[in-house]
Amino acid sequence: MSETIRVFVNAGTVDLPAGSDVGSALRAFDPELDRQVGCGAAYVTDGRGIELSSDAPLAGGAILRVVIRSRKGTTTDADA
Repeated sequence: MSETIRVFVNAGTVDLPAGSDVGSALRAFDPELDRQVGCGAAYVTDGRGIELSSDAPLAGGAILRVVIRSRKGTTTDADA
């Protein structure tokens, strides 16, 4: 019997094999969200608001929030 961990993604939960990463959680929860993160249209934060990469390892009880960017590729120039 393999160990599983429960991870919270947005308003839902997924059960994953121990040792899974952020990308695995997104694919299990909603493959479209994983695609959006992959192309830069969204990003993932932990429960504290710190941005995570898709290959970041997860522990049981991790809280992930997927944030959709309002405009992909826009930057703010502080000198403008």
